[in-house]
Amino acid sequence: MQIAPDDIQVAGTDLAIHWTDGGESYLGLEALRRACPCAGCCGEPDVTGHIDKPRVSYDPTRSFELRSYGILGGYAFQPLWGDGHATGLYSFELLRRLAAPDAQHPPA
Repeated sequence: MQIAPDDIQVAGTDLAIHWTDGGESYLGLEALRRACPCAGCCGEPDVTGHIDKPRVSYDPTRSFELRSYGILGGYAFQPLWGDGHATGLYSFELLRRLAAPDAQHPPA
């Protein structure tokens, strides 16, 4: 059985996820946005495999506001942030990893 969220709620500045296996995850919205896996935030490899990480700037009043989200194909969470950013697809596996107590988050 593939683990998937069966309930997602914004609780203050956190995203609360209840999973089909009974587990729960809590992710800070700012940390979630800063961990965005899209090419615009993380970069993408060139033909030699080198990745140039783009410089990303955030608007403190809008970038960490979760306006809405979608579930794509039963495998990913796609947030729409207050500043319009919506290209990040967070696999359910990535969400679980980011919520783990020992998860390493990118520096602010």
